Amino acid sequence: MTTGPQVSRQVSRQVSRTLANSDLEQVRTIYIAGAGIAGMTMALSLAKSGIRVVILEQTAQIQTEGAGLQISPNARKILNDLGLDDALKTAGFATKEIDIYPFRRPTPLISLKMGPAMEKAFGAQYMVIHRADLSDVLFSACRKRANIEFQFGVRSFDMQAHQKGLSLTVENKDGSVHNTRPFAFVGADGVHSMTRRKILAGPDAQYSNYIAWRALVPTSLLKDHFNLNNSSLMWGPGFHVIAYPHPTRHVVNIAMFTKEKLSRKLNPQTVTTPSVPKAGLSCKRVKAIINAAEGGWKKWPLYAAKTSQWFKGPVGLIGDAAHAMLPYQAQGAAMAIEDAGVLGPLLAKSTDPQTAFATYQSHRQPRVNKVVKTSASNGNIYHLEWPFSIFRDIVVSAQGPTAHLQRLAWIYGYEVPSVYKTSP
Repeated sequence: MTTGPQVSRQVSRQVSRTLANSDLEQVRTIYIAGAGIAGMTMALSLAKSGIRVVILEQTAQIQTEGAGLQISPNARKILNDLGLDDALKTAGFATKEIDIYPFRRPTPLISLKMGPAMEKAFGAQYMVIHRADLSDVLFSACRKRANIEFQFGVRSFDMQAHQKGLSLTVENKDGSVHNTRPFAFVGADGVHSMTRRKILAGPDAQYSNYIAWRALVPTSLLKDHFNLNNSSLMWGPGFHVIAYPHPTRHVVNIAMFTKEKLSRKLNPQTVTTPSVPKAGLSCKRVKAIINAAEGGWKKWPLYAAKTSQWFKGPVGLIGDAAHAMLPYQAQGAAMAIEDAGVLGPLLAKSTDPQTAFATYQSHRQPRVNKVVKTSASNGNIYHLEWPFSIFRDIVVSAQGPTAHLQRLAWIYGYEVPSVYKTSP
């Protein structure tokens, strides 16, 4: 028979466990700065494990400015695991091949196999999607989660780590102030990240000396210049062009990349005509693109951000806030999605956010650094002048239409390690 004192001790232990669990649930709220692709993917990754998430966003609503994105199998598998496969199939387009056009060549030098070949090799499709459509997919998924909250119109935030955890102060544009004690804070606030610069005392983003000229062109105006079942990559001396369709929007995404020195920081702006090297205007396909865009170009200076410190205590970075890169391997969004796929489970199961961030950083940094270098190298290769471009074209042609499946398997075949997904 259980005696009175024993009952008291049992009750006391049960109460202590209940209070401990209650306290853990109370503090196991994670705040995220930025309602972009990185931030919303991170929120879904955390919410899947039952964590309460609050996303802080400066703007009044989800921003849809931008153009196209490429989602490769490494990122697509993570999004599929979050239950987004059907929505992505509806919103995006699985390109069959990538047609590569050397300068002024009327027909492709080679067509790299994507579509079924990519899915067979890596377990997921390679797709293109408009940034606004991907944002809509992520936002809709977040809104279905009762444990994800959005706070729009945030003017600023500040925080202090101490022995008892993290204290966060959020100031809204209406002047109201909110104080809270989250378990951790994740900066997904982009290349000019306030979290990186102000909270972690990290570096400013640096202009890369590259400009992206972006346009969305009606499909009807370019159907005679491209195979619109495929993506297209055009190389030129000192520039290159990427084109791929958004069938649901009946437009073709155009991104033209050139070098340009800037004397001051420049935000994206609308321009009439892109500044293309003179040689580029001798290419009929480039001229057709410029004419079809009818002055509707956006000039996007490309900034890069590099820091070795992705976290400090219970505060960490993901996506462009940690490693904004040149887009010449089309992996910027994919690396952010991978970050979220790794860090979400780690923060969900860890009793110490600093340990979770340290594990995340040690796993992710070597891979991301390799992708950054590959992207920068591609820019040099794409922009080669004659006669060096001749040797590039010979090598690419000789490799054949499936060599990239082996050469880039380290990118496309990535899986989040199962050890990071284990239950607490």
